[in-house]
Amino acid sequence: MVKYFWICLFMIAHVSYLNAQNTNVMVRAKAKDAKFIGSSIGGAYIVVKDDATNQVLAEGVTKGTTGDSEIIMEKPHQRRAPLSDGETAGFKAELDLERPTLLKIEAHAPMNAKQAEIVSSTKVWAIPGKDIKGDGVVLEVPGLIVDILTPQRHETLKAETEIEIKANLVMMCGCPLTEDGLWKADNHEVKALITSDDHEDQEIELQLTEKINTFSGSVKLPSGFHTITVYAYDETIGNTGVSKTNIIVD
Repeated sequence: MVKYFWICLFMIAHVSYLNAQNTNVMVRAKAKDAKFIGSSIGGAYIVVKDDATNQVLAEGVTKGTTGDSEIIMEKPHQRRAPLSDGETAGFKAELDLERPTLLKIEAHAPMNAKQAEIVSSTKVWAIPGKDIKGDGVVLEVPGLIVDILTPQRHETLKAETEIEIKANLVMMCGCPLTEDGLWKADNHEVKALITSDDHEDQEIELQLTEKINTFSGSVKLPSGFHTITVYAYDETIGNTGVSKTNIIVD
């Protein structure tokens, strides 16, 4: 009888251990040298996997604001002081875990700017019933979003006329580049590289226009098919971004 009692107790404990427990893991994506990636730029796509099996346990998009500029960018950071608040963009992964699980977490961001999309990942142990909250797991996303505005893709233009190359440049969170703001345009080298199978390559510098985030320059090109590559580079932190387009000059 005593032996039966201990067997039952073991079975109850074993079954209890195997019962899945709800475990919440907050995941956020933060642009390098900038703020959180949220709804204003389309969010970051988050994928949470079991590292051992590669099974997707949760996936979704970070939603919310980019956060408080003063707290994130201006005030000195103190140990354990949160960078986020209740409105700051994040994705809460709701997991059912039976045992401690090593998670592989990926952030694909920004998901609505595919030419600029970067995948940042990390691994973290999750314990059944033990939530990871507050700032949670924060993935840093390096880079810059560059969009060529003109000329349009596959546009046909006249040879030896002034062709304006105009590009939009923002941080990965969508934060603006201005002359005297938190993210200064002067810190960024923005150039257009023009290549062709039949002609010598050209390189021109793009300057900030009166409109924030917008850089422009002009060039004359001979007849032919040309590829325009606009890049942005911040030497101080190593942030980079690239966008390409193709035009026909006739």
